Amino acid sequence: MAADEERGGEQDAVTHPVGLLRPLARRLEQEHARGSQDREPEYIERQIAKIRAFTAYFSPTVRGLEYLPSEGPALVIGNHNAAFYMPDTWVTALAIVDRRGTAHPAYTLTYDLLFALPLVGTFLRRIGAIPAASDDAADALAEGALVLDYPGGDWEACRPWWERNHIDFGGRSGFARLALRTGVPIVPVVAHGSHDSVVVLARGERIARWLGLPGMQIKVFPILLGPLGITTAVLPPPPLPSSITVEFLPSITWPDLGPEAADDPDAVARCADQVIEAMQEALDRLRVERAHPVLRGYANLATRLVHR
Repeated sequence: MAADEERGGEQDAVTHPVGLLRPLARRLEQEHARGSQDREPEYIERQIAKIRAFTAYFSPTVRGLEYLPSEGPALVIGNHNAAFYMPDTWVTALAIVDRRGTAHPAYTLTYDLLFALPLVGTFLRRIGAIPAASDDAADALAEGALVLDYPGGDWEACRPWWERNHIDFGGRSGFARLALRTGVPIVPVVAHGSHDSVVVLARGERIARWLGLPGMQIKVFPILLGPLGITTAVLPPPPLPSSITVEFLPSITWPDLGPEAADDPDAVARCADQVIEAMQEALDRLRVERAHPVLRGYANLATRLVHR
């Protein structure tokens, strides 16, 4: 979801989008005022082959799909990886389609800034994405939809490479509050290997503040390492073909807690910690079971080329 609790720390003077970013900020305000009913199942069907072709580069493996309810509302919570490439997100989305089909409504909370981009925002709406800072998730769950949420957002997706096996939601617990308030189960989904595909050196929070990106719910401007040296999100390096494993975990519910628990900060924090601990335990296990994902990814690509 969006940053429901702001991290403390030093703040730069710039708090509003600067220069060419101002029109994007105005467009984003308009996007927030829209509902979440632009999803088009037939359009999604036409995009599936393209998305599978993209994710095939990462030789994905999906586990535990039986833990995902085949129907009804569910809040799927994942760890976010690989900056703006996010291959594990696409692998997860395809798994949801494989399990539930396209007719059953499913939405993904997505970076707000992307909705302000011409064509990109339209594409995202049509495949079921909704702005992370909007209030559409609760409405979708109330209507029986599935909602895929990455609470760590850009903070986690752009964490330094050496923290790739650490789940970091940045102190955000709004997903637990949402689950408590709506009474829907949380289905954790953990991705391993995806963050190995892009070498992030630093989040670039200072640059983001200088550009005024926090005003559009974006708190990072990642510094990356590519084949030609250090670069940024403006000229990103191509992702490495790291082999990705996505694993759904058993659902988590709190039947002893009613909707009023959503207003208890301690209860929300305990529930959020329970989800994060289950996910970190699974990621620690996958780190051992699926070691060296980049080497395995290159080997898988080589094998496919030989057998063509």
